[in-house]
Amino acid sequence: MALKRFVVIFVSRRNTLRSILAQACLSHLGSDRFAAYSCGHPAHLGDSIDPAAISALASARMPVPTQLPRAWSELTRGGAPQASFVITLDAGMLSLQPSWPGQPDAALWDFPDVAAMSSPDESARAALLMLYALRRRLELMISLPLHGSDRDAIRSDVRDLAYMQ
Repeated sequence: MALKRFVVIFVSRRNTLRSILAQACLSHLGSDRFAAYSCGHPAHLGDSIDPAAISALASARMPVPTQLPRAWSELTRGGAPQASFVITLDAGMLSLQPSWPGQPDAALWDFPDVAAMSSPDESARAALLMLYALRRRLELMISLPLHGSDRDAIRSDVRDLAYMQ
């Protein structure tokens, strides 16, 4: 019997950098056990993936997600994958999010908005550092015994990953 794949949705403001990096990284590391998606606030959504995210993913030899930035409304309507976890990467978006179908476990892993930096070189460097930090957290998340475990313990473990440096 095949084990269930866990659906993880990463949320950021524009869905151009932070959530894109997280989605790409989880897809790269754990596509056998996880389905990763990303989204942003409908009023702040970007037009394309930030060049700093593309550069960071290329440096790490991870594929760039093929879809354009999408609003969270696309992931809350009928027929959308039902999330197991929603991980918010922007504290400013936490209270604005919709009710997610199925009441997934939620965590805040707050990262700075490096896409808003004025220098493209600084933004690219910060995006690469963010990708490495996300990778460490996601490697630990992947190693958690998610099947048959205590849901409260798993929720707590995923939330605690926010405090990793």
